[in-house]
Amino acid sequence: MNIALLGYGKMGKAIEKFALEKGHKIVLKTDSNTKIFNLEKIDIAIDFSIPTTAFNNIKTCLESNVPIISGTTGWLDKYDEIVSLCKEKNGSFIYASNFSLGVNLFFELNNKLAKLMKDYKYNVSLEEIHHTQKLDAPSGTAITLAKPILENFNKEKWVLGVTNSNKELLIEAKRIENVPGTHIVTYESEIDKIEIKHTAKSRDGFALGAIIAAEWLVDKKGVFTMKDVLGLMG
Repeated sequence: MNIALLGYGKMGKAIEKFALEKGHKIVLKTDSNTKIFNLEKIDIAIDFSIPTTAFNNIKTCLESNVPIISGTTGWLDKYDEIVSLCKEKNGSFIYASNFSLGVNLFFELNNKLAKLMKDYKYNVSLEEIHHTQKLDAPSGTAITLAKPILENFNKEKWVLGVTNSNKELLIEAKRIENVPGTHIVTYESEIDKIEIKHTAKSRDGFALGAIIAAEWLVDKKGVFTMKDVLGLMG
């Protein structure tokens, strides 16, 4: 595949390494200063940019009939607009808050555990730890983890840092130097505590998952998720 890397930071460089190892070509690289780019000869674009540029990157690709996957968080207030555009243009799009194969299996475990725990008297909370360069808090991964908990525990919303209401899900976001990403879901009662935890050892898992998603999407039409890529929809 001829790949455009929209965003050439640490993640972009990690994706480049795996793409080249798998025999693909990187024919375009952009950064936050790139305003116009040429998508000729591009088979697929991979967006790991920043929240302020991601929407325009995705929109430009869909309007140019270039399949695109995006792992950029912090722009999802416009997600429905992108979905509508993708359908209008008969395009190809995957958004994932996290492309790591392990994290997406962790999402499934989290979904099942939330359903199991909903009828028991446990307090539930979330903690995420990332590197100090991460711009958004909580992480997109934490927000994805929060969704089935909110649904199963009849909570109204997640809140960052502190809560005084049992209708709110507490998410604690920590920023520590050189931490690729850790997510912990905790269920605690007066008598015991249950935790599930995912710890990324490096960015390699995210980068490899992004390439696998790109390979899967390149010949398809529609709006998909990593559940589709991993065959977890059933």
